[in-house]
Amino acid sequence: MLWLLSLLSGLFFTLSAAAATPQRMLSLDLCMDWTLAYHADPQRVAALSPMLKRYPVDWIGDNWPGHDGTLEQIVQLQPDLVLVGQFSALMLRGRLSDLGYKVAVLPLPGSLEQVVDYERQLLELMGENPDKARSAPEWRIPAANAKRLLLLGSNGIGTGRDTFEHQIIEQAGWRNYLEVSGHVALDLEQIASDPPDAILFAAPEHQALANRFADHPVLRRSVPPEGWLTTDYWRWQCPGPWTWDLIRQLNQWLD
Repeated sequence: MLWLLSLLSGLFFTLSAAAATPQRMLSLDLCMDWTLAYHADPQRVAALSPMLKRYPVDWIGDNWPGHDGTLEQIVQLQPDLVLVGQFSALMLRGRLSDLGYKVAVLPLPGSLEQVVDYERQLLELMGENPDKARSAPEWRIPAANAKRLLLLGSNGIGTGRDTFEHQIIEQAGWRNYLEVSGHVALDLEQIASDPPDAILFAAPEHQALANRFADHPVLRRSVPPEGWLTTDYWRWQCPGPWTWDLIRQLNQWLD
């Protein structure tokens, strides 16, 4: 009799876990789009946000369903879990919560240490094993004479210290070229007199006036062509498991 009770108890637990696993997940912003596409099967996703069509990435195919961002269509899709970032779709997610839909609001990680916990939390919400989250690499402190990397964004804005990007740069073994905190307008004269070892232009690929700064002759003369690095821009936009791939790629350029 005891073995039968044990069997029934295990079966009940399995069925309960299966019933609690979301089967119609829906995203309200781009970072959650990428997270769902990275971890979930398309069959378990009711729709990704309209942001994905505006900012497509090559690793997400056309087989993923999408929604138009309206309350009416989302209600028609009947999601059993809505994922959204802290600062996204405030009114829409509020209305969905009022209507009784399960809405999970997740702040983006502010540090590399938080990326693993962030991924584990998302996996738990998705009904997946949180141990599937990728581990952070061993913490690295750049050498005092390590090469200096300038992270250049649109409009001639450089990324300094006390930023998430700064942590990525140092974890990859580089020193940040900028000694100041935050995101600052770059000084061409300073760069010309004391150039970095490398410049990584982290901005959208399409040409625009906002990106012309990167083509300035002073910058091009200050750093040789082999010192201009490129990565997938999307990896810088949202922290996630791909952050570790970005760190590994930056580290390889030091060799």
